[in-house]
Amino acid sequence: MDQLALPTTMAILAVAFLFFLLWAIPVRLWIEAMSAGVDVKVGSLVGMRLRKVSPPAVVRPLITATKAGLDLDTNSLEAHYLAGGRVDRVVGALISADKANIDLTFNQAAAIDLAGRDVFEAVQVSVNPKVINTPKVAAMAKDGIQLIAIARVTVRANINRLVGGAGEETILARVGEGIVSTIGSAESHKAVLENPDNISKTVLSKGLDSGTAFEILSIDIADVDVGKNIGAELQTDQAEADKRVAQARAEERRAMAVANEQEMKARVQEMRAEVVRAEAQVPLAIADAFRSGNLGVMDFVKYKNVEADTEMRKAIAGPDESGAHGGDGADR
Repeated sequence: MDQLALPTTMAILAVAFLFFLLWAIPVRLWIEAMSAGVDVKVGSLVGMRLRKVSPPAVVRPLITATKAGLDLDTNSLEAHYLAGGRVDRVVGALISADKANIDLTFNQAAAIDLAGRDVFEAVQVSVNPKVINTPKVAAMAKDGIQLIAIARVTVRANINRLVGGAGEETILARVGEGIVSTIGSAESHKAVLENPDNISKTVLSKGLDSGTAFEILSIDIADVDVGKNIGAELQTDQAEADKRVAQARAEERRAMAVANEQEMKARVQEMRAEVVRAEAQVPLAIADAFRSGNLGVMDFVKYKNVEADTEMRKAIAGPDESGAHGGDGADR
């Protein structure tokens, strides 16, 4: 039994070792590299497996680069793969740059890729400029008329400023700001409509691509529409605001007048009350005069005659409401 078990164990170990070799050494990939003239060591392929690097992701881009005439090595591509880069995009960008006579090194391409930008697309934009359409930009000329403009910005990628340079959003924001400033400085909206290319020339001369990853080649005004009469609306709003202020002040004055009137009425009521209280003291004073002997019967009769004569004169001069109402009652 022991003599039969030993050959079986050896056979199992041999099969396991064979499978390990087939996994560790991608024979087909190694043959592809050798046939393409790329010197890839078997030890390098085994090391990639052990370092958890996908051999096809490194070797196949290396084959493509070698066929395109680029001098790259597995160590650089493997390091870029381990750093989280896209080896195939970097190699494609290097090939495109080499064919377009653009000076782009592997370190630059790797840095651009690791910065999160699509290096292959950047090279394509550098070769074939890209057109960016701005959203509608509304601005007001000095005569108060609003203009709505749309511009087409032709940009080319600047390889040397792709790392750390601002993107398309900054370009659009700066172009929009330039359009607003240019229209706002125009004396009349008609002048802008007659020569819209003045906007392009003015905005382009401001160097808006400074600090960005692009180079602005041209700015073309695609469309200019007339919007609202902002000046008239502002004047209308101001007039409405002035009207409300005037109404508020008038209401304030009316309220003060009403308050003064109420105060005067209160004072009149107080004066009338004082008169009533004073008149109420007259009989008491007369009675006190009778008791003290300072007033006689004939004096009192003269006082009543004078009082009656005064009432008659008041009635002849103009009867008050109480007298009129009394007369009406008497007629009835």
